Amino acid sequence: MAEPYYRMTASEALSRLDASADGLSDEQAKERLEAHGPNQLAEGKKKSVAMVFLDQFKDLLVVILIIAAGISMLTGDVESTAVIIAVLILNAILGTVQYVKAEKSLDALKSMSAPVAKVLRNGVREEIAGPNVVPGDIVFLEAGDMVVADGRLIESYSLKVNESSLTGESEAVEKSVDALEGTSVALGDQANMAFSGSLVTYGRGVMLVTGTGMQTEIGHIAHLMNQTQQRKTPLQQNLDDFSKKLAVAVLAVCVLVFALSVFRSRMPVMDSLLFAVALAVAAIPEALSSIVTIVLAMGTQKMAKENAIIKDLKAVESLGSVRVICSDKTGTLTQNKMTVVKAWADGDVVEAADASTDDPVMLRLVRVGLLASDATTDEETGAAVGDPTEIALVDWGDAHGLREEDARVEYPRLAELAFDSDRKLMSTVHELDGSLLMLTKGAPDVLLARCARMMTHEGDVEMTDEMRADIAAANDAFSKQGLRVLAFANRTVPSADISLDDERDFTFVGLVAMVDPPRMESAQAVADAKRGGIRTIMVTGDHKVTAAAIGRTVGIFEDGDIALEGTELDAMSDEQLDEVLPKVSVYARVSPEHKIRIVSAWQRRGCIVSMTGDGVNDAPALKKADVGVAMGITGTEVSKDAASMVLADDNFATIVKAVVNGRSIYANIKASIHFLLSGNMAGIMAVLFASLAALPVPFAPVHLLFINLLTDSLPAIALGLEPARKGLLDQKPRDPKSSILDAPLARKVVWHGALIAAASMTAFYLGLSAGGAALASTMAFATLALARLFHGFNCRGEESIFKLGLCTNKWVPLAWLGGFVLLSLVLFVPFLQSAFSVAPLTGMQFAQIVGLAFAPTAVVQVGRLFKMLLKK
Repeated sequence: MAEPYYRMTASEALSRLDASADGLSDEQAKERLEAHGPNQLAEGKKKSVAMVFLDQFKDLLVVILIIAAGISMLTGDVESTAVIIAVLILNAILGTVQYVKAEKSLDALKSMSAPVAKVLRNGVREEIAGPNVVPGDIVFLEAGDMVVADGRLIESYSLKVNESSLTGESEAVEKSVDALEGTSVALGDQANMAFSGSLVTYGRGVMLVTGTGMQTEIGHIAHLMNQTQQRKTPLQQNLDDFSKKLAVAVLAVCVLVFALSVFRSRMPVMDSLLFAVALAVAAIPEALSSIVTIVLAMGTQKMAKENAIIKDLKAVESLGSVRVICSDKTGTLTQNKMTVVKAWADGDVVEAADASTDDPVMLRLVRVGLLASDATTDEETGAAVGDPTEIALVDWGDAHGLREEDARVEYPRLAELAFDSDRKLMSTVHELDGSLLMLTKGAPDVLLARCARMMTHEGDVEMTDEMRADIAAANDAFSKQGLRVLAFANRTVPSADISLDDERDFTFVGLVAMVDPPRMESAQAVADAKRGGIRTIMVTGDHKVTAAAIGRTVGIFEDGDIALEGTELDAMSDEQLDEVLPKVSVYARVSPEHKIRIVSAWQRRGCIVSMTGDGVNDAPALKKADVGVAMGITGTEVSKDAASMVLADDNFATIVKAVVNGRSIYANIKASIHFLLSGNMAGIMAVLFASLAALPVPFAPVHLLFINLLTDSLPAIALGLEPARKGLLDQKPRDPKSSILDAPLARKVVWHGALIAAASMTAFYLGLSAGGAALASTMAFATLALARLFHGFNCRGEESIFKLGLCTNKWVPLAWLGGFVLLSLVLFVPFLQSAFSVAPLTGMQFAQIVGLAFAPTAVVQVGRLFKMLLKK
């Protein structure tokens, strides 16, 4: 095994990569680009459009329809054959278009982040596109830069890098150039390495590129992600199961009808086949997959307006079944921005917002914090740039009228002792209040040990043991709240020529406590999720104390809950984890593998799990989860690729809105399925009745296809646009194992189908007595089509249409009108009459059709009115 770069000296790393500190030549860079490939993540082999198109035909119901088309051709029914084939091709095109659109949306997301790099080529510093960076390149890093590849640092000047996208740790890591000991150093402790996807927050440095593309740490996680299998959504499983059962039932009934027609009714074989084809076409909801896709697509458009961008259509309805949200902390529940929340000065704890610069001690504390920091304000945007901790101090000063730009001018820095992790201090020298003052910030325990006095409202006083105990107690109290604490002190110095020996005999000024605060809406979103029967779990790379404190603030971590660290998780077997799982609300210091394990544990309990995150380290778990949710603003490219939903506003509360929309969309899909299946059930019952009664075929296949694809499609889509009902969030998540065609829905499908079939066969008998088989078939067809259009009003909900309101969903009346116009054209336009095998109708016969078609809906609505009256 090759020695890791973090164990090498800078010169050894340069030698191993055959590189120099003067950079590569253009020729060397070109050769290495050809050898290693572009600096980007490898994508899985994509299907060609032709293969995607052919995949649409891999369905048993589609195969049955293809067989039906073949039989129609053998019987000489060219129109039916052409219509069936056209339907199949139309469905396949729709499915292909959806796939291609999804691929394009992925490409658009990727193009959102196109990093550049400042490199040394031919001895000259130049800026190149990130994909063109190669191993051996010398890359310059400055505050605000995104690291574009993995590399060994060869120069570091107070360099700090935020690696939260990889490790989940919100605090920036201080970097150095010294070789490290040990063969297995954790990623977060590799201080002489910089990693692709991390952000430089402070200082500057020079890096030798050691890995690009899939050879980076991001590449490792992307490989792990590619090995993670995505699960089918509950709707996919339901529809797959439903389609298989329906296909078997259709085949069985078709064989039965064919046998009855041949052996009982002595019907010619070809006519019997035509009967069987008519039944198959009547039974199969040809437009179902297209309708579901359209309803989901329309639902995604609505959700996009509310900042939830759905990448995978089928994931929409999964949201309605989510029972557990495994949420990242940094940047998801929190703002990913350190903020001063409390301060301690002269024995008093003060809320940061209430601090008054009229108080001389507090003024000194705010001023020391601002001046003893390197964060600066961007002149163009006005935003602070630098280490998150120092940005918090600068922002705190700005909030109290001490602008960073003005302070730098009024109190210029005369000298400094940069921070380092050994002494845990940083000092600067300024002329302040007529004296040369050394202003120092650092770890409370270290700085307190070097203090001889304390600043009070009465002036500087000698530090006593009691004062030290009070300061230590305040520091301890802040730490237990998950706050990061810094101490501040100052001393007079004779000159600006200072050394490390001068960091002593300080006057203690105060403590400042800061935190990456929760988003304003996080607590309410967690409470809303809980009300909807959804458990929120925090999964973070941060420390346990900090994570638990934030968890308690937003309502995730409650009394009796458990917080686990990654090391504790490693010590548990799956059985042990399953046992404590319901009690664990916070997981801290976790790795990508831990996140996958946590998601898998909840999935083993039969829960639909959502995972939110923004970092590369979140990507494998985002893919493993039933609904992966990435952050659109702070989210990395890899996390967006892995997720099925992206939050455009990075707002955790948007997930709760998406859950409500998901539940509404599922209810609408169920209403559409109710509508389609009850109409198809009517067709099946009518054909079966005609077969058993030895009557002529009541419908030509082309009649049923017209109904299934045109007049049925409009109301089915309209039902998919039904507005969300109140109280959806008060319901418990839907059981993913429950069938979409559950017992109550099945009963309604059969009952409503029987009513429509009765009306259709009544029309058939009227036509048979008035003008023969052709007229009978026309009247039955027209009654079935119109009755199904009326039935759309029944499928809007369980309540009477009078309670729901006729126009609360304006699309249903419009769909009825559109279907009625289409049906009228077929019945009364001569060339369409021929194409659809319909006979001319009289005014009285058309009136009979309308009356019979309306009767089933009238029966259902009257029944609902009676139920409503009985409940009062």
